[in-house]
Amino acid sequence: MLSTKQAQLVQFLRWELALPASSIAMALRHPEQDSGQLPMILWQYGLVNLEQLDRIFDWLARFGNAIDHPMTETVSLVTKD
Repeated sequence: MLSTKQAQLVQFLRWELALPASSIAMALRHPEQDSGQLPMILWQYGLVNLEQLDRIFDWLARFGNAIDHPMTETVSLVTKD
């Protein structure tokens, strides 16, 4: 079951980034997703590009990082121009 923050993230992915439900569902079934790596899983499987990944991290920074991952800040900085 998803936490409230994870459900809000899924809603953001569906409505703001227009990710297909099937892509999100696949990422949520990934074993590493339990450790809070949903954005990275989406990126690793080519389900989001770097611009979208940056938007996800911006959303997490703004609305509360329900998915704690040490790469969040690093990847966000790397993708900035």
